[in-house]
Amino acid sequence: MRVFRQTALATVSVVAIATSATADEALREEALDMFSPVPSTIPAMTDNPITPAKIDLGKALFFDPRMSASGVFSCNSCHNLATGGDDNMPTSIGHGWQKGPRNSPTVLNAVFNEAQFWDGRAEDLKAQAKGPVQAGVEMANTPDNVIATLNSMPQYVDWFKASFPEEADPVTFDNFAKAIEAYEATLTTPAPFDAFLNGDDAALDEAQKEGLAIFLDKGCASCHNGVNLGGNGYFPFGLIEKPGADVLPPDDRGRFQVTETADDSYVFRAAPLRNIALTAPYFHSGKVWDLEVAVAIMGTSQLGTELNEEEIDSIVAFLGALTGEVPEVSYPVLPAETSGTPRPTGEVQ
Repeated sequence: MRVFRQTALATVSVVAIATSATADEALREEALDMFSPVPSTIPAMTDNPITPAKIDLGKALFFDPRMSASGVFSCNSCHNLATGGDDNMPTSIGHGWQKGPRNSPTVLNAVFNEAQFWDGRAEDLKAQAKGPVQAGVEMANTPDNVIATLNSMPQYVDWFKASFPEEADPVTFDNFAKAIEAYEATLTTPAPFDAFLNGDDAALDEAQKEGLAIFLDKGCASCHNGVNLGGNGYFPFGLIEKPGADVLPPDDRGRFQVTETADDSYVFRAAPLRNIALTAPYFHSGKVWDLEVAVAIMGTSQLGTELNEEEIDSIVAFLGALTGEVPEVSYPVLPAETSGTPRPTGEVQ
């Protein structure tokens, strides 16, 4: 009798394991219809071959506050690689201590977005890199002053020559942007979710798998899909029910400011969800600090669904599986100024 019972228990255990494995495989197949794992190699950039020299130059430029008019703000100021690739503020502080109009998106995995900024006004990372440098509320500089600053430091000139060896005069604003793009293309963060997509059933716990299933079942993935679980489509914020003015400020009409098309009023690029647990506060307004609250708002405003507490907790558990391994970052030693380096200005331009 004891042998029979042990055999029966062993059979039940084997069946349970097989059933669990089958369920995991079905969930993975459904997920792979909507998502793709982070690639193991640096993505190729359009008209910008990635080289080690260009990556190193871009890293220096990313961390150099002298690319701003005041000498205070660098790319890393608003896209801090130590805090999830953003600044964890509702809106960023820029030149003359002005507050920007929108929440700073993370730079981590931004290479997978089809366009940059909340309204998609920059087609790629090169175009994005040029924007904040020239924005009066951000770095408030000019292309000419950036180039004068770079040319005043022989080490930067040498680095540009090594990065763009085919060009007679490589220190240009276009190449400045290309170098930053090359560096930012390396800022990808493979996460447990990628391991699950690649076949590792144990990469997600049961709560995360349940959250993934709910995320798919409720339709969240209709907007938040692809490699970056977002960043690749434009949707009205308040598709079903508009949030209050505290979350959706009426004076920010989103993509309308780019296209001037009425249908684009309050339309924004779908937020990428990788590392979302690290990048509070949420939404373009930066008004929501709780991820649970953000998930609930998305349920009512985008899906027309009142998610219950258990569903919200499960989805948040799944979103935690999108927190990835950030590349190790060592602070670069930057070239020294010379007597010809333009002096910083703190004036609002």
